[in-house]
Order: sequence, then structure tokens, then C-alpha cells
Amino acid sequence: MTIDFFLKSLSMKQFTFLLILFFIVSGVSAQKTLSLKDAILGASSYLKPQMPEQIKWRDAHRFVMVKDSILLQQEIQKNNQSNILSLSELNTALKTDGIKVVKSFPRFSFINPSQIWFRAANQIVILNIDTKKVNQNIEYPENAENLDFCTANTTLAYTVNNNLFATGTSGVQQITKDQNQHIINGKAVHRNEFGIDKGTFWSPAGTKLAFYHMDETMVGDYPLVDYMTREAELVNIKYPMAGMTSHQVKLGIYDRTTKQTVYLKTGEPLDHYLTNICWSPDEKSIFIQELNREQNHMKLNQYDVATGDLIRTVLEEQDDKYVEPVHPILFSKIDPEKFYYQSRRDGWNHVYQCTIKDGIVAQITKGDWEVTELSGFDAKEENMFFEATKESPIERHVYRINLRSGKTDKLTAEAGTHSGILSPDQQNAIDRWTSTNNPGQLDLISVKKNSRQVLSQAENTLKDFDLGENTVFTIKAADGATDLYCRMIKPNNFDPAKKYPVIVYVYGGPHAQLVNKTWQNDARWWQYYMASKGYIAFTVDSRGSENRGKSFENVIHRQLGIIETADQMKGIDYLKSLPYIDANRIGVHGWSYGGFMTLNLKLKYPETFKVAVAGGPVVDWSMYEVMYGERYMDTPQENPEGYKDANMLNYVDKLSGKLMIIHGAQDQTVVMQQSMQFLKKCIDLNKQVDFFVYPTHEHNVRGIDRIHLMEKVSNYFQENL
Repeated sequence: MTIDFFLKSLSMKQFTFLLILFFIVSGVSAQKTLSLKDAILGASSYLKPQMPEQIKWRDAHRFVMVKDSILLQQEIQKNNQSNILSLSELNTALKTDGIKVVKSFPRFSFINPSQIWFRAANQIVILNIDTKKVNQNIEYPENAENLDFCTANTTLAYTVNNNLFATGTSGVQQITKDQNQHIINGKAVHRNEFGIDKGTFWSPAGTKLAFYHMDETMVGDYPLVDYMTREAELVNIKYPMAGMTSHQVKLGIYDRTTKQTVYLKTGEPLDHYLTNICWSPDEKSIFIQELNREQNHMKLNQYDVATGDLIRTVLEEQDDKYVEPVHPILFSKIDPEKFYYQSRRDGWNHVYQCTIKDGIVAQITKGDWEVTELSGFDAKEENMFFEATKESPIERHVYRINLRSGKTDKLTAEAGTHSGILSPDQQNAIDRWTSTNNPGQLDLISVKKNSRQVLSQAENTLKDFDLGENTVFTIKAADGATDLYCRMIKPNNFDPAKKYPVIVYVYGGPHAQLVNKTWQNDARWWQYYMASKGYIAFTVDSRGSENRGKSFENVIHRQLGIIETADQMKGIDYLKSLPYIDANRIGVHGWSYGGFMTLNLKLKYPETFKVAVAGGPVVDWSMYEVMYGERYMDTPQENPEGYKDANMLNYVDKLSGKLMIIHGAQDQTVVMQQSMQFLKKCIDLNKQVDFFVYPTHEHNVRGIDRIHLMEKVSNYFQENL
């Protein structure tokens, strides 16, 4: 029978049915399957939802954003957009002044409503966006690092090797001249703990520069090896391990007028922590949240910058476990004697109103939820704006609270994760948000009128891909009372009558939260990839993870891996209760603290976890660095039993099944020694383990090489689970 004859023999109803069926089948076949490249590189590049970038208020009535390498401006009242500076126009201005052109619109900041500054090649460029002309450019050495530009005095601070410099209209000034390479100036200290991410701090008017001065000479050398040279080269770093000698830090104050440096008299012991530096508005004093080595006693100290003398201790915090200051104080704009301070002193991160004379005066925000961002105040400081987990631990919303009455208004509407950018007059805010099914949206919120306008909506870049169902839910922790948030991704074309293997992705430690109400519930796209291969992808945020309050996090103190493992096993109990789970085919994967947790689960429950891949794992916390390690475990001398129980070397005898360990050869966070000692123990006990090294990478594998990494991880599960 020919096709023509067959079609002619059909009734209209039969023909319509076949046509519908054709389109249904065509639609299914048109769905793409996420490739490994899509899952690894696409999420941050070609499949990343496109949203305007660098959204900034120009003044109270106008804001700008970069889209398609064009600086756009929108006026609130007129509700219109206009192109004010294209990449081509910017490069014309640069070429006119002999400055190397840029390939994309640079990251910029406003100096005033007409001037922006940005980096181009090895220069700071000040550009007038009205005239489209360069007003000033400041050149700095090509090997300069830690750049800190002060708009108040148009002067750039930077480091070259271990010394600090400044350059501007008055020329180059060398601030420090230390010859020993292990005495370091102007760089972040204390291994970037305690919210520290820089090493220089300009005073409000730019007349003085505070900087960290770190002496590491007393810390032993730790060897790394560069294998990529003709003959392998030794690269020594300073890596103070828990319980061992740590570095010593001072804070210097450089006066640009006198060209003299005064060091604050921060006293002894010398291995304490100087955190969260803040200048007073009058530039006469500086405030430091000083933490003892034990990390259980913090003093907010005020120093005289002219003499370096301690003026007073403004307030103190003590805790039986630890205090972790991560937010500098914020001074009032209307009362220089008043400031705002964030603390978990009541169990949750909240904002307090304080005075220099009396310390804490009043608690502003209250409740069993965390303030995640202090956004600012209105002109008269009658209202404070902040972001918080008030609605849910997996959401963020923007709020306004009246400082006198305590009345709180939620300014954002839809469930999800919101971040607000306040206008200079605090009458409007740009809400950048995302949710499970929303890849990204910009809304303009009128605080006064309580209205909103959609500015931009990102396209769902995964709409053409066949993805497994992604759901978020809660289970009870091992204590039987605490809710834990979980995320599950089911395989594509899921059939509840079938049995599926599971891959648990784990972290479990402080300063991380894997399950959030963001786009795709914050899932790693690799989990979708493995779901397309027939695996269920599962994650649970155990106790110890962030944004759930002090007691939720510090329950792990002195016993890392114990509580978190118990909670993760509650997730396993839940999985085993489901009829479509193959309980004999459960795997686990994690990196860093997640690598430590992967080893915990694999070694303590070998009958449960058939396959495990641990990346950059902490094996023995006595070989981890001082600041992080001692906060959560105290020292090995103070807590020998805790270190013993958390040492994975003590559980190698239980190893069975398949385990792969992956490590970066240049890892300066979790040093290679951790994995090497684990391998030696496996050899001593005749336990087989797989091992792979990335020769040029540090604590994780970035860039194009990450495809190689995740292909290796994926293949390991597919071949063994």
C-alpha cells in the first residue's frame, strides 16, 4: 500500500488524530538532552540566563545597567530607557587618550553622577559619561595586585610582591619597604577568614590609609611542587596548622600628608585576629573587632590613629563555643557617635543600634531568622532596609523596619531569592530576584507607593532541554525535631514502577547552603546530567550548614563529621523508604568539606554507599589551617578525642566497595598531604582505592579542565554504581 493510498483511505477524524500524534512525538524528539559540556560550562557561559549587569543608581531619579555591551539609563518618572554609552564610544575615548581598548564593557563604579572609573589594561580610567571623554588616567605596574582605588582623593593603593604603594596626582609613594618576603603588607590576612577579603582601608576623605602588616617568618615552610617545569621546582608556602605557631598581624596607618606610618598598639598575644576594620567618620580613630586565638572572646576596640593608642573597648562578645565576627560596624550618617552592629548574640544574626560610649543600646531586628544583608537607611534614619530569611531559610526577601516602632514591611512579593539595590533617597529599589521556575527578573519597586514594575525578564535557557523533575522538601534531622531541607532530581522519563540508583551530593559544613529557592532550586547542572543517565540526584543540608542560626551551625563544634553524618543518614533512611529507590546502588560525591563528608559516609556506612568520589578531602583536621580548624575543633591538644573521632585514617579498615579520591597538586587550602596519608593507610591495610591528581590546579578544578574532572567523576559512577 502506498503512502498516498493510505492517507486517502483515512477518515478526517483518523487523519486529525495522526496529525496530533505526529506533533506530540515531534515535540518530544525536539527536546535536547543536557550534555556534560552544557552541564559544566553552559551554566556559567552560553546557557547562563541573560540579565542586565552592573545595575547602579546614578542619582535618586536615574539608574543605569549594562546590556549587550551598552550602558543603558532609565529615568524613573519618564519610565524610558536610553543608550548613554556604547562599547564603541568608550573605546573611541580610550584610543583618543592612548589607552588600550577593551573587549567588553568594563566593571565600573560611579565617582559622581557624571563620572565613572574602571580598569583598562594597567590603568585606572576616569571617564565622563556625559561628554564621553577621559578626564584622568592613572597608570600602575603590570605586576601590581590588590588594587584599592579611593575616589575621594583619586589615589590608587596597590601591592607589588610583599610591599604597599600608592599612586595618584602626586606620583608614586612606596609605603612599606620590607625586604623579607614573609613580611607582607596590604594583603588579606588570617587566610581570608572572618569576612576578610582585602588588606587596605582608605579613610573616608582619603587622607590616610590603614593596611594589614603580616609577619609569617615564625610559621614553618610548607612544600608544594611545581611539576610543569623542566626540572620540578619547590614552592614553599606558609600554612599554619591547627595547634601550631600562627602568623602575627598588625594594622598600620599611613598618613599621606606626613608620609609617616603609625602602627596600632593592639597588644598581646600577637597571634590574635584583627578583623572587620572600620574608620570613624572624622578619621581620628579606627575600630577593630579583635578576636583571641581561641575565637571565643571578641572585643570591639577603638584606637587613636595619630598615636596608635587604645582609646576604649566599646563592646565585647563571649561564647562557650566560638564567636565569628564577619561584618564591620556601620556608622550613622546623622550621629557620628552612633553605629550599627551585626551579631548572633541572641542565636540569630540580627542588627543592633550602638553608641561608642555605651556599647549596645537596642536590638533592632528580632526573631528566629537571619539578617543576611544590611542594605541601608533612609535619609533621617527612621527606617532600616535589610535582607533576611524571615519567610523561609531557603528564601531571601527585602524588608523595611521602623527603628522606633519596630514595624516591619516586606517589600518583595514572590517566593524566591531577592536582593534589593536602594536608590540614594531610599524611595525606590531595584529588586534582582530568581525562583525555582524563574531564571532571573529585575523589578523596580516604589517603596513609598508600594508598587512594582518589571524591568527585565531572563529567558529560560533550559526550556528546550529534557530535565528530570526537581523538588524541594523537608525531613527530620537525627534529633527528631529539626527540619532539614532536601532537593531531589528524578531521572528523565521517570517511571515510579522502576528501581533507580542514587547519587548523593554533599557538603554539610559551615558557610554553605546547597538547597535554596533560586532557579532550579540551586541545583548543580551536573546533577541534571546524571539524572539523564538514569540516576536520582539527592542533596540534604544537614545541621552545620549556614543561614539557620547559631545553634543549628555550632552543634558540630569539637565533633566535626558526627552530627552531619547522622543527618545525612536520615536522608538515606528517607530514600530507602521510597519504592523506586534501589537501596543497593547508592553513591556519594562531595568536595572539600564535602570530600570529608564523603569519606565519613563511605567509611562509616560501607554497606550503604557502594561508590564514592571525594574531591580535595580533609582527612585529618590536625593537618588543616589554624583559623578555620581551631574555630570548629579547638586545638588537637585541647580536643584529642574530637580530632581522633574526626580522623578518617581511623576508619580506613572499614573501606569496601569503590572509592576515588581526587586532589589538586597545588592545593593550598586542603593540602595534598591529606590524601597522601590516606593512600598510605590504604596501602598499609591492603585496601584498594582509586586516585587522580590535577597537576596544575589548586583546591578545585576550574576552566576547561573541569569537563575532564566531571567526565571522570561521571564515568566512575556509571561504571561502578
